[in-house]
Amino acid sequence: MVYHIIVSFGRDRQYEFKFSHTDLASGSPEDARRWFDKEFADLECEPSNPMGKVLIIDKILNVARYGGEQRFIDGKDWATRFARYTALALGRDTVRIDVAAFNIGY
Repeated sequence: MVYHIIVSFGRDRQYEFKFSHTDLASGSPEDARRWFDKEFADLECEPSNPMGKVLIIDKILNVARYGGEQRFIDGKDWATRFARYTALALGRDTVRIDVAAFNIGY
């Protein structure tokens, strides 16, 4: 299976990542959750849910938003890690993260 992660900050501002099953074999969904927990805290993200419960989808969206597009332009390592952990956390073969609309599609 090939995992295809697309992060969009608007029209003509998309960043695509592809991973094979073997590319992800050294990680786990728990590793992904820990990475997103750390980034969420380090970036001082605000929870989007007023009840305080933060789901993994909320963390992915907020880390992309607070991390900013520049990290996808300049920081290839960070951006690749983001995409890899998104694939591990969600386990879907295609994920589209629309930062501008603040939603995730499969």
